[in-house]
Amino acid sequence: MDRLWWVFLRFFFRLLYNEFAWAYDVVAWVVSLGQWTAWGRTTLPHLCRGRVLELAHGPGHLLVAMKGYGLAPVGLDLSPYMGRLARRRLQKTGLAVPLVRARAQALPFRDGCFDSAVSTFPTEFILDPATLRETARVLRVGGRLVVAAWARLSERDPLSRFIGWLYRVTGQAEPLPGGGEAVLAEAGFTSRIVWERVGPSQVMLVVGECTYAGW
Repeated sequence: MDRLWWVFLRFFFRLLYNEFAWAYDVVAWVVSLGQWTAWGRTTLPHLCRGRVLELAHGPGHLLVAMKGYGLAPVGLDLSPYMGRLARRRLQKTGLAVPLVRARAQALPFRDGCFDSAVSTFPTEFILDPATLRETARVLRVGGRLVVAAWARLSERDPLSRFIGWLYRVTGQAEPLPGGGEAVLAEAGFTSRIVWERVGPSQVMLVVGECTYAGW
């Protein structure tokens, strides 16, 4: 039964990020009690100035925020559905941001061309050693990877308690599964955990300093 449940969840999240991408913002708003985009923006002060690669840019909210923050973002996503949503959002705001469709495990960029990389509430792809090696490769030495890995609601009311339960049964309550810190270290990152408060909730950021100098 457990195996079937996880198969169902993987199928659901795949649909939400692809064919059902049109519903992504609504689902994100509900499960975060309206704080989803604010949670993502907690990454901004931790990014190095300059070029920033967003891994799995989704509908493009953070790309717009980074541009307004004075950064030079580039968005990468494998989902063509998310690519279309992000492109429309950027067009509506009149912003020009390069969008690339590719896998995070095989980044189509030269070595050391980014100052930072960022990802907000990513799926397990972020802890794939190939993803982290590629991210380290395209960052300059001393560059930074910032991942909004997890958010914790106050659970002081019935709705937030229910959503907290929902996180747990869908496997979203574990911030760094599978020894994430060790995987980061092996890929060339010195990592630390930073907590940021957003209203009654807290966001856990993983901030990794890149020490990679060529494999």
